[in-house]
Amino acid sequence: MILDSFCLDGKVALVTGATRGLGQGCALALAQAGADIAGLHNSPIAETAQAVDDLGRRFLPVHCDLRTAPVEQLRAIVSDVVAQLGRLDILVNNAGIIRRTPAVDFGEQDWDDVLHVDLRALFFLSQAAARAMMRQGGGKIINIASVLSFQGGVLVPAYTAAKSGVAGLTRALANEWAGHNINVNAIAPGYMVTDNTAPIRADAARNRAILERIPAGRWGTPGDLQGVVVFLASAASDYMHGAIVPVDGGWLAR
Repeated sequence: MILDSFCLDGKVALVTGATRGLGQGCALALAQAGADIAGLHNSPIAETAQAVDDLGRRFLPVHCDLRTAPVEQLRAIVSDVVAQLGRLDILVNNAGIIRRTPAVDFGEQDWDDVLHVDLRALFFLSQAAARAMMRQGGGKIINIASVLSFQGGVLVPAYTAAKSGVAGLTRALANEWAGHNINVNAIAPGYMVTDNTAPIRADAARNRAILERIPAGRWGTPGDLQGVVVFLASAASDYMHGAIVPVDGGWLAR
């Protein structure tokens, strides 16, 4: 039956930024589909842990500040997940930060912070995960890109650079790892209700302009990504490699 190919029973997923928002939504969707969850966090994660536990799945909290984590720590995180949960089948690189400043005034520390979290950590976690997946015969890596992987945006030069890099890296890793039965794909959310977008949702004029541009007429929610992340994490997407799937209410089509 086709629905059986979406089942994640017996799988283990590592989700970064699993405390709230899109990361929490992805973690809960994967748990609902049957996966045990390792949740990487840098703020309290009890709510996600309880929700996963309520679903009857195992939950492993993994504390890490991706702004400063050395590569050795990222590799150790993957090793620890495998040691404690038995394997690693799915990596969701969701954690991300954004800093809004005109490009002419954008500071070095803001640039480094965004690139470290949104791109550098994503690559080295993917590298470590791929090594583990190769040993066990395959796996799924899902990167959270952005509509700014396709567009320039305003006031977010570091974020745009990082998310453009995520799109390119998704394709590059897919090319190298597809032969190892590792699917590397990305989801490109549009304007979503998250902490990162709170300032622009609070700006009445900007909020109205964004809504007028979205054909669906509303901001996205974490729930809007759940079906896509389960699909990309499951056997149903086994022939997808290097895809970047927009979930944007039609923003890019406009």
